[in-house]
Amino acid sequence: MVQGVCPVLETPFSADGSIDESSFIRLVDHMVRSGVQSVMFPGFASEFHKLTDEERLHLTRILLQRTAGVPGFTTVISIPDHATAIAVDRAREAVAGGAGAINVLPPHFLGPSRPAVHAHLRSVIAAVAPIPVIVQFAPAQTGTALDAKALSALAEEAPNLVQVKVESTPPGTLISALASSDPSLGSLVGYAGVQLPDALRRGADGVQPGCSFVELYLDIWRLWHDGQHLKAEELHRRLLPYVSYWMQSVELIIAAEKEISVRRGMIDSAFCRGPGHGLDAFELAMISDFMNEFGDRLRDGVNTSFGNR
Repeated sequence: MVQGVCPVLETPFSADGSIDESSFIRLVDHMVRSGVQSVMFPGFASEFHKLTDEERLHLTRILLQRTAGVPGFTTVISIPDHATAIAVDRAREAVAGGAGAINVLPPHFLGPSRPAVHAHLRSVIAAVAPIPVIVQFAPAQTGTALDAKALSALAEEAPNLVQVKVESTPPGTLISALASSDPSLGSLVGYAGVQLPDALRRGADGVQPGCSFVELYLDIWRLWHDGQHLKAEELHRRLLPYVSYWMQSVELIIAAEKEISVRRGMIDSAFCRGPGHGLDAFELAMISDFMNEFGDRLRDGVNTSFGNR
């Protein structure tokens, strides 16, 4: 099972809109150095919906090759394809390439029926057994209606369904319901970790934020699991005004995170393929404030001094 901080990788583009492969490699290497034990690609934060099939598969192969052999590291490959047959093929290809786990985004285009959604999930989960599978529940982005009972029933049919990425608002009730279901399911909280403290109190296995300031999430996670709950919550409270503003839309947080990644030297360009969100002067100033406030924590390597701050 995926545990701890599992960032979703962004897709770096050059200023002309082409894939920036060297920045992507640099980003992957930074994630490994940061101390995370897993990453996911491609998610909403990766602008997967703006990638050609060839681009997506090429970057997926680079990621799998780059992380192969990293001790204890799990590379989660997301399967957002709408057509069941294509999703099954992509999931199998990812596993053959070395994926340690598969994330499945339920189909949502044109509002498929609940039985159709469940059939799609069952097909993808069964196709990669026994590789562990995470189902991504993002109702605000997809309109998909799932509940703990339905997800637990899926897990009963397919034991390799082990976790749910919970991006409902609020996520806590579903996290608790999944944990108490039979069979129970683990949870990863998404949505930039806006409700991370509540998710931690309810026993979430991990958090899946973006990747531009992963060190902050690592600090919160370590503080909490070191028993320093108040310090973890204090750090989260400092982070919350920024992420709650950026999470007003997916395109906004993608643009903000890419700007942060550029300022940190992790990627070369903050270009986002259109349609996207253009950061205005006030939003750029907010990012400057963010960098000033958290700059001491945003550095290469594992932050080993979190307990003294």
